[in-house]
Amino acid sequence: MWSPLVKLSVIVPFYNVQEYAPDTLRSLAVNARDDFEFLLVNDCARDATPEILERFAPRLPNARVIHHEVNRGLAGARNTGLDAAQGRYIAFLDGDDWLGPGYLEQLLAAIERHGCDFIRVDHVQVTGRKRVIHRAPEARRNQVLDPRDSILPADQSTMVDYPYAWAGVFDGERMDRELLRFDAQLRTAEDRPWIWRLHRKAESYAVVSLHGLFYRRGISSSLTQIGDIRQLDFIASFDTVLAELADDPEVGRLMPKAVRTYCAIIAHHLKNSERYEPEVARRLRTMAREALDSMDQDVLKQTFDAMPPERRALLGRLRGRVRTAVSL
Repeated sequence: MWSPLVKLSVIVPFYNVQEYAPDTLRSLAVNARDDFEFLLVNDCARDATPEILERFAPRLPNARVIHHEVNRGLAGARNTGLDAAQGRYIAFLDGDDWLGPGYLEQLLAAIERHGCDFIRVDHVQVTGRKRVIHRAPEARRNQVLDPRDSILPADQSTMVDYPYAWAGVFDGERMDRELLRFDAQLRTAEDRPWIWRLHRKAESYAVVSLHGLFYRRGISSSLTQIGDIRQLDFIASFDTVLAELADDPEVGRLMPKAVRTYCAIIAHHLKNSERYEPEVARRLRTMAREALDSMDQDVLKQTFDAMPPERRALLGRLRGRVRTAVSL
């Protein structure tokens, strides 16, 4: 239920980030405004994170701490925040990242100025003491665009390859709020179906050059650094992308992009399979082979033909020389 007193809701899931949560919370405090609310979702953290949230929340204007009794994952925690949000505009932040002073006010001003469904922004990647600006892969800045026009071309990095939910702000009055929900069954890569759905179904968006969002890369508590079975959810994630795309009126134009990205991600995981437990690595190879077999084989052949040699060889070995020659 929206409230006229709340303009922006900021949803922040927290899970076992006691080392970083204080910085995140302090950055929210220097961005606070009377018509902003902060939904701090404790996703059943097992460290001191819940105590940190409860201790800090009274000092953060319009903050609410929501506790999960069981761990629901990042997607589930974001959905909990969406269910509780009272603001017209929605923004996300992860519990181990932080914002520069005044960032949220600039973000809100951008979406009000452009009057579009959502805004996307650049971000600053932080690895140890190193900081690098990562630009959203759209050269057209400060103009309202059709989100579909930023899905292609298939052979370049585009906005569906920039799936970060926290890199922007969303107008829940202009667009269907259901587009902002995540598949809670996915424990990783939950943002991939989300970003494809957003760019296929929303009506307008813009990219602006704000650099006040700081994303920590490579921390040990991040799920992306843990090589267990949850990592393989990227396959279910991309299967969802392909299944939903099959009903799109422009499936023939857009499917090559989705298949190309899916193959690139499969190759990435195969190349780094040594970080997985042996049984998980075996399961990865089996699931990846089944995924390739289930794709449109004509589109897959075009994708293989355009691949860099190393990637083509890696996926070709996965399928087997005989099967590759027959099906491709």
